Amino acid sequence: MAASDGETAAEEYDGGPASSGADGTSALGLVGSRGVYAISVAAELVGTGQQNIRQYERKGLLTPDRTDGGTRRYSESDLATLRRIGVLLDEGLNLAGVKLVLELEAENRGLTEDNRGLADDNRELRADNRGLRKDLKRARETTVVDE
Repeated sequence: MAASDGETAAEEYDGGPASSGADGTSALGLVGSRGVYAISVAAELVGTGQQNIRQYERKGLLTPDRTDGGTRRYSESDLATLRRIGVLLDEGLNLAGVKLVLELEAENRGLTEDNRGLADDNRELRADNRGLRKDLKRARETTVVDE
């Protein structure tokens, strides 16, 4: 992978959340995760060899879809992963290091999504709490007036 390709891939994928937009596209501009590309096309699109891609699969770095006949089919998400692998290899990591980085990035995305959900829940609970405090204040005021 050429340096300019690596720099572009690094800019496109920073390991942060790849959240989906309302139109189903991810932060990377990818649509869906259905495998549509043959290994030869995937290799050409990311600038690596087919044998490299097979090795990445053997090492557990990605798992492409398979047709009923067993042919590998790569999705846009798989292509993003292959580009990320290329960037990490260009930065000097070995495949074991690449695997750890990919796992940590995936875990980070999951935790980020969990955190967003918890923040949303927290906002809702705070709004409920404000409402309950108002109700309690009114109830106390009513009780004081009645006495």
